[in-house]
Amino acid sequence: MFENLSERLQAVMGKLTGRGVLSEADVDAAMREVRMALLEADVNLGTVKEFVARVRERSVGQDVMKSLTPGQMVVKIVLEELTALMGRGESRLVFSGRIPGVVMLVGLQGSGKTTAAAKLANLLRKQGRSPLLVACDVYRPAAIDQLESLGKQLGVPVYRGEGTDAVAIARAGVQHAVSTMRDTVIVDTAGRLHIDEEMMAEAAAIRTAVHPDQVLMVIDAMTGQDAVNAAAAFAQTVDFDGVIVTKLDGDARGGAALSVRAVTGKPIMFAGVGEKLDALEPFHPERMAKRILGMGDVVTLIEKAQDAFDTSQATDLEDRLRSGVFTLDDFLAQLQQVKKMGSLGDILKMIPGANKLPKDAEIDEGALARTEAIIQSMTRKERAKPSIINGARRERIAAGAGVRVFDVNQVLKQFAQTQKLLKQVQTSQKGGKRRRFGMPGLPGGL
Repeated sequence: MFENLSERLQAVMGKLTGRGVLSEADVDAAMREVRMALLEADVNLGTVKEFVARVRERSVGQDVMKSLTPGQMVVKIVLEELTALMGRGESRLVFSGRIPGVVMLVGLQGSGKTTAAAKLANLLRKQGRSPLLVACDVYRPAAIDQLESLGKQLGVPVYRGEGTDAVAIARAGVQHAVSTMRDTVIVDTAGRLHIDEEMMAEAAAIRTAVHPDQVLMVIDAMTGQDAVNAAAAFAQTVDFDGVIVTKLDGDARGGAALSVRAVTGKPIMFAGVGEKLDALEPFHPERMAKRILGMGDVVTLIEKAQDAFDTSQATDLEDRLRSGVFTLDDFLAQLQQVKKMGSLGDILKMIPGANKLPKDAEIDEGALARTEAIIQSMTRKERAKPSIINGARRERIAAGAGVRVFDVNQVLKQFAQTQKLLKQVQTSQKGGKRRRFGMPGLPGGL
């Protein structure tokens, strides 16, 4: 979503860091380009004016102008202000001491509210909570059935109640959570195609009835400033606590995500980054700002690796590596866990310096799948002892995996390189302090 904005800002920052001395004219020229980049990204006009004014004011200060690296100082200022624009620090869900804790979702129809409710339930379930989804959208056809279907996929119960009184259903849903020993209730309210008094009144009535610990507004990042305007209207009437931005993986301009905090004063708490039910992430303003400026996001990359890699399997593999054993089965297991982290393109964007790769450099997203198919086409004996794989065997493996013999040769070459690397690591560690291995077995294309 931020790809175009990111390219524009990185180009501007690159010009600044390439200069040994900066004048006010240089800063003004850069700020004009930043202003145009933000406006083209559909960022709120008032927000753009304030952002550019703050950056310029700080950038023409004496500390910057007299610095040995004024360009880098300006980049640092832009990073700090971009972070502040989206909210400093991570905003978390806060539950009171009562049980069940209640989270209420509001928003316009079509913003992805029902799916966001299921994703949030999944996230809370992974954190050890026992959520209950309460379906209060009694107006949209099949909305309740959709929530039940999503809940069934996650193994999370859904309370649908009786009748068409959304307030009564919400109240009964909380009581149902008490009787079924559920510690968290997520209330999915009804939306409309536009802001109207009836929707606002119902949302306010549900809030009064269930006393939610947190009210979250769901906005669709693809709708741009319309989403921000809707959020501002809700802030005045329902007074929500935070925002879930959906479809942040889309190809829209991203202005809503950059504007909503400044316009409403409410923090972005979560971001939807895909269609799958596990594609909801806590929103970290500083990490997002670094990604936009091409600085990578190592912390998120590490967190994704921790979530994807099975701890017991990693420990077993480490023991095998220390004993000098690493087979193609181990290689395959590593690749399968890397696949859980997402696409190679997304992983690459989190690596600092990756933005300096040529724009025409292609990421082969099918590399992992082909490697997996090739190894699975081998016999157990071949996986354990690749040296026995001769020409005839390579042709058979290639035919079984639906690839070329060249591809089989590449996989075997990568595996041999990995084994060689591991032997070097083992040699360097002999007699030294024990250190944990990293993630061996990544394909050369990564």
